[in-house]
Amino acid sequence: MYCPFCRNPDSRVVDSRLTEDGSAIRRRRQCSGCGRRFTTLETTSLSVVKRSGVGEPFSRTKVINGVRKACQGRPVTDDDLAMLAQEVEETVRASGAAEIDAHEIGLAILGPLKKLDVVAYLRFASVYQDFDSLEDFEAAIGQLRSESEAAKSKGPAGKQRPLTAR
Repeated sequence: MYCPFCRNPDSRVVDSRLTEDGSAIRRRRQCSGCGRRFTTLETTSLSVVKRSGVGEPFSRTKVINGVRKACQGRPVTDDDLAMLAQEVEETVRASGAAEIDAHEIGLAILGPLKKLDVVAYLRFASVYQDFDSLEDFEAAIGQLRSESEAAKSKGPAGKQRPLTAR
């Protein structure tokens, strides 16, 4: 890190703190040459590799815009979309990779979107997973139904509920 005042390459860290949202580290440094202090902001970079091979920085806004189209006309708020984008980013960053394939971003979106709104999930999945026929939709709906049935048959804390005659 070069001193912005005298261009000396040597400085020492005086203080380190996380930013409010925890996405960066703010460091207070002191130049060993001129003695002046300056602040640096350190962030991790996450690059998304597109199908064409081109890399670009990860953007929550792009995630929100992509999912917003699937949520059109659904009871999904902007806050819901922001939370989804945050969850997707956390999932992707947890992989520890500096570069991630765009396909992996799509996979990371599917889980939280399914919890948020199943109709929006089906819309997004139909485009993302390239549904070609009614059978593709039927298979996806069948899977959603079986997951819903399994969730209904379990009580609190994932324990199996006893079956009752109806």
